[in-house]
Amino acid sequence: MNPIDYLLKPRSIAIIGASSKPNTIGSDLMKRVVEFGFKGDIYPVNPKGGVFEGIEAFKDVESLPEGIDMAIVVINRKFVLDTVDACHAKGIKGLVIITAGFKEMGEEGAALEAELDRRVKDYGMRVVGPNCLGVLNTHPDVQLYGCFSETLPVRGDIGFVSQSGALGGGILNILKDLNIGFAQFVSIGNQMDFNAESAIEYWENEEDVKQILLYMESIHNPTNFRELASRVSKKKPILALKAGRSAAGASAASSHTGSLAGADKAADALLKQAGVIRETSLSELFATAKVFSKCPLPQGNRVAIVTNSGGPGIMATDAICELGLEMAQITEATRETLRSFLPAAASVKNPIDMIASAPLEHYRQTLEAVLQDPNVDMVMAIYLPFLGLKDIDVAHELMALRARFPEKPLLGVFMTKNDFFNALSDMDNVTVPCFMYVEEAVKGMARLDQQRRHVEAPVEAAPVFDVDRARVTAIFQEALESGRDELTTRESLDVLDAYGVRVCRAGFARTEEEAVTVASQVGYPIVMKMSSKTTSHKTDVGGVRVNIQSEAQLRSEFQDLLQALETRGLLDGLEGVVIQEMVKGQREFVCGIATDVQYGPMMMFGLGGIFVEALKDVSFRLAPLSPKDAHDVIEDVKAKHLLENVRGLAAADRAKIEETLLRLSQLVTDFPFVDELDINPLMIANATGEAIAVDGRIKVRKADALSALK
Repeated sequence: MNPIDYLLKPRSIAIIGASSKPNTIGSDLMKRVVEFGFKGDIYPVNPKGGVFEGIEAFKDVESLPEGIDMAIVVINRKFVLDTVDACHAKGIKGLVIITAGFKEMGEEGAALEAELDRRVKDYGMRVVGPNCLGVLNTHPDVQLYGCFSETLPVRGDIGFVSQSGALGGGILNILKDLNIGFAQFVSIGNQMDFNAESAIEYWENEEDVKQILLYMESIHNPTNFRELASRVSKKKPILALKAGRSAAGASAASSHTGSLAGADKAADALLKQAGVIRETSLSELFATAKVFSKCPLPQGNRVAIVTNSGGPGIMATDAICELGLEMAQITEATRETLRSFLPAAASVKNPIDMIASAPLEHYRQTLEAVLQDPNVDMVMAIYLPFLGLKDIDVAHELMALRARFPEKPLLGVFMTKNDFFNALSDMDNVTVPCFMYVEEAVKGMARLDQQRRHVEAPVEAAPVFDVDRARVTAIFQEALESGRDELTTRESLDVLDAYGVRVCRAGFARTEEEAVTVASQVGYPIVMKMSSKTTSHKTDVGGVRVNIQSEAQLRSEFQDLLQALETRGLLDGLEGVVIQEMVKGQREFVCGIATDVQYGPMMMFGLGGIFVEALKDVSFRLAPLSPKDAHDVIEDVKAKHLLENVRGLAAADRAKIEETLLRLSQLVTDFPFVDELDINPLMIANATGEAIAVDGRIKVRKADALSALK
């Protein structure tokens, strides 16, 4: 027996703190368990005894019979530890601790929760809570409603985890109006033991749960979450509403990559890489859940629109194109069929406009023909009230067609009164998702296609490149021995070169004469960059001189650099200059690494140059990257179009950019103490499209580095 079965499929439960006092949790909980028809045995526990909902209570846990699977605990927190001890002595394996007053209440509560955690681990118990709403399983063999929410739940196919108890209660109250329901529900509260990851793993092979919904304010273990969700999302959709999108504290980071990263960017990257569909509101979350509940995954992204009004059809077409779907090319055979019964004024091109006079029979015939078209993957039917045609009749027709063509998603848009949607909510078996606006339906189809593409995508491991790891180790050791946590420009570029990143042809010079010698070897025009052990952002202090065409100009710029640094009191930190080839490129990108305290190293790609923080056209993924991650992180930025053949510039070598990101991912995997890394700019050569690291900056966590390299 899976230990979580004691929590979600118990054969018997004790309700410790059952009460008959009106409007108390103990009273409401007892009523809900009985009213919903729990299939197992119920044992109320109250120190005064009595009869609750027709069931005689036990005065203490010690009086209970042996072999009870689960206890729901709703008592004063000061009695919880002793109660847990007593439950263990009785062989109870699962606990749902609704009682509040633990770590959410400060230091004293946190200490109490720590002791609670220690005991249940010692006892081998599984626990939901504390400080939670409860659990739910609507399966006919269980029918457990172990929550104190007011409304009895509707049966459905959703497994739902809520970190907020009150929000979970509100959700239970509104789902009936949306024609969707739960298979199982868990309010995880303080998630001392059972958390979102526990639910995902448990529901992976639960046939009753067809999709998983998550409301999260935090992710307990990002690494474990990524592993589990990546696997399970291939089998069934995982939808998440991740609250807490603040990026407070990001400005404390010193690098470009660090200042553009934030906790929510890390969470967003994690969810994308794990195949989790993230929504930003409850309305979006449940709209998407409704679509997954009533539609199969499509075979492709080609959409056909059937409407009795041209305007909504055009609006739907715009939304389809904007969300990356395609308007299906209706076959000539289908168009001939449509012409055989539609009036001459109708349009048989997609969107198919039957015109306002379309009767119910035209909806049936048109949708039947379109659903059979091999060029169509998904269908949207739009209804506006004209000439006495009833919305509910059209809805029934859609559901009849859904039964005949179960392999293709069919969605309805009913631009009608709320009375229609109220009528739907009272129906027992609504098989077609219905919306009031075309944009909602298109968003649902886009989510279906997103899940299809995720399921079809091959599982790829992070590649391993042949690199010079020993050379990089020596560079880090040299920096640490001199007491530095930040590499110089020269050292940073050497690290990148050792890991196979294409850097500029370059050389290092400590004196003016050495600079002249190196420049003659590299070839003019050149760029001269200061390399300092104390100053990281070179441009801010005039430490970068570009387009130097001759030896005379180089000598002049070298002297001017020394003077500028001396004036600013920065000369002592100067170790020399890096002389680089002058890359002719008008397109500047940035890529790098930033480390989130909880989520670990994040890879960044985006529009670079001096305005990187201002424009913030960047995207993140967590290391290690797969080839798909490297592709997707580029696809996410608006500036990706600059990588194409634009205004006479050569198209960028996308494969090499992706490889650069993968090599950086390997670098931070091999040396996890790398805290920040910037390649800014990653210049795209005008003539060849080659991506070249023109500048680099690397910072380490000194204590971690010293420990790793000792």
